[in-house]
Amino acid sequence: MKDFANSTIAYLGPRGTFTEEALRSQTDLAAAKLIPFPSWGSVMEAIDSRGVDYAFVAIENSIEGTVSATIDPLIFDYDLFILREVVYDVHLNLMGIKGAGADRIQKVLSFPHALAQCRGFLADRLPLAETVATNSTSDAARMVAESGDSSMAALAPSVSAELYDLEILEKHVEDHTGNQTRFFLLNKDHLSPRSGHDKTTVVCFQIADRPGSLISILAQFSARNINLTKLESRPSKTGLGQYCFVIDLEGHIEDPIIADTLSELHRSLPEIKFIGSYPAAGATEEKTGDRRERSSRANAWLDELLARIEH
Repeated sequence: MKDFANSTIAYLGPRGTFTEEALRSQTDLAAAKLIPFPSWGSVMEAIDSRGVDYAFVAIENSIEGTVSATIDPLIFDYDLFILREVVYDVHLNLMGIKGAGADRIQKVLSFPHALAQCRGFLADRLPLAETVATNSTSDAARMVAESGDSSMAALAPSVSAELYDLEILEKHVEDHTGNQTRFFLLNKDHLSPRSGHDKTTVVCFQIADRPGSLISILAQFSARNINLTKLESRPSKTGLGQYCFVIDLEGHIEDPIIADTLSELHRSLPEIKFIGSYPAAGATEEKTGDRRERSSRANAWLDELLARIEH
């Protein structure tokens, strides 16, 4: 395992955000010097300019969807590589100054996504409370702590309550169970070695005005029995109706079948951008083992047939 103790990692600040909480859930990454930045743009710029060694960014949420502020720069603005994905359970808590009661809350502060994820709770428990958007969940907690106002509360992760000495008034107030955010660890130069349970992320730019363009891309994966775990279209920023496709697939660029597929796409498309092959979060060795066993049987079958050819 790589030693991150002498490394620097940029993340979205201020202190106490979900991003920091997710980052600290990775024991090896938590050993690095963690540096908060004020925006996703500044995080991406820090890693691109080599101001830090790594960047840790949110890429999508299971409820709110893709984080365009990070995926679009990865596609269009920077040449960075994914080293790891982290999938982290999101739990939002209603917190206020110590001694405050939930029934006294008249104003709730949080990041817009967090407010949206607690819409049902707020309507049911605090229907008259005003909601105020902030730059981050942590910023909301800081503002409540600094105000000293017992009628104000924040929706934020538990780490924010610890950081700003707030009391958690109600735990896990998000509307949906299974609320998860997916993060990428990014760097400027290196790829992760094959782990045996990997994903690969690429961006395919289709040939404009050609019928069946997307189908021809997908056919390359289907013909080789490669499983796609995500397919998303993004505006190519070249005009209305022009899209590129972000594709996550099972496997690593070191796998010959993946390498062959990417090579063929590189030949046939106007552009393909490789963003990384990396260990898949939550994958199991058993699933990978089954795939390898099938591949081994297929290779043995093919070798036996080829051996029967008389030259």
